[in-house]
Amino acid sequence: MRKILLLIFILISGFTVKAQLAGYTPVTNLAEFKKQFVVIANKTESIKCDFVQEKNLSMLSEKIVSKGKFWFKKDNLLRMEYNKPFEYLMILNKDNMYIKDGAKENKVSTRSNKLFQQINKITVDCMQGMVFNNPDFVVKAYENKANYAIELSPAGKGLKEFIKTINVIVSKSDYAVTTIEMDENSGDNTTLHFTNREVNAAIPDALFAIR
Repeated sequence: MRKILLLIFILISGFTVKAQLAGYTPVTNLAEFKKQFVVIANKTESIKCDFVQEKNLSMLSEKIVSKGKFWFKKDNLLRMEYNKPFEYLMILNKDNMYIKDGAKENKVSTRSNKLFQQINKITVDCMQGMVFNNPDFVVKAYENKANYAIELSPAGKGLKEFIKTINVIVSKSDYAVTTIEMDENSGDNTTLHFTNREVNAAIPDALFAIR
């Protein structure tokens, strides 16, 4: 479930800070930021990049580092492929999700329960630049000289059980997501760093096929 939630929030498209957002101040022109966020989101047809995930577990002193590949394509097609140190695959294809962990495979319909429906709605809102209008989150925006920071705090009971806050960093130069950090109520923390980002590259639909 936690990996699924993190997967969905990668789609905030086009964002490492801690929950306190040290060094950031409230955005001075929030209306302009929202406007540009929507403009860039509407122009983004696909995303292809590498990622590094750092997982800090409250019960362990050393962080767990994983690496892999990420693909996104409108509408609601996403593939996240972990290849180091272990292989793990997640595919989101509209209302269906596929997970492969070693020899184990699992298919989930996002329509099967209210939590998945809520997550799917968040996905669409984020890709359309409408995340600020989502009643399921309390959303705040901050900035420094180089970046914007979006802080999302769950308002709904379902997500609140898992997530404390999600911090998303958006580069001011191109409105690209560079890092996402998710703090869980368990005390665990997951950070995703994105590199080698290609926007609107040709991506075959076969990558997102669920059989």
